[in-house]
Amino acid sequence: MKQDGADKSKRRFLTGAATVVGGTGLVLTAVPFINYWLPSARTKAAGAPVEVDVSKLEPGQRVSPEWRGKPVWVLRRDERMLETLPELEDQLRDPESKVASQQPPYAQNRHRSLKPEYLVLVGICTHLGCSPLFEPEPGVYGDDWLGGFFCPCHGSKFDLAGRVYQGVPAPTNLVVPPYRFADDGTVVVGEDPQDGGAA
Repeated sequence: MKQDGADKSKRRFLTGAATVVGGTGLVLTAVPFINYWLPSARTKAAGAPVEVDVSKLEPGQRVSPEWRGKPVWVLRRDERMLETLPELEDQLRDPESKVASQQPPYAQNRHRSLKPEYLVLVGICTHLGCSPLFEPEPGVYGDDWLGGFFCPCHGSKFDLAGRVYQGVPAPTNLVVPPYRFADDGTVVVGEDPQDGGAA
């Protein structure tokens, strides 16, 4: 009888030990597998919001930081640039920025920005992904050219608000990314102004 009880105790001990060792092995095997699917620090940083110093930007100048692996343009428009925006509306495909996916709601206006003076765009043509040239001078691409962005790959033209001209290959306006002003001299690309959370 005593031997039978000892066998049960031994069995329980061996069963418990095997369960612990098996569970530990399962966890040790699962951790690297799960970590493989989690984004790396580099990937997280690539999607993180980017602060852009615009305090020294003169009217007519732009800076080109990178956000999520894409070029972003922050252009400080001068009065002449802003005055040209209503003049072209009959030549634009989407002058009122009705395609909602091309900008956040707070940039769905004639100047496509939070503050008319500052334009923030993703610098990639909506046709095939080339990077348009910044050509602010009027007349460079014909009499109807009042300044803007010209894609050298297939000839798409965009005005100084990133709105696409009619009759060019690009189907939609240039994309306005989510952004906010942290202060008068700092634009944070990748965060909406309402909640300050990353987009």
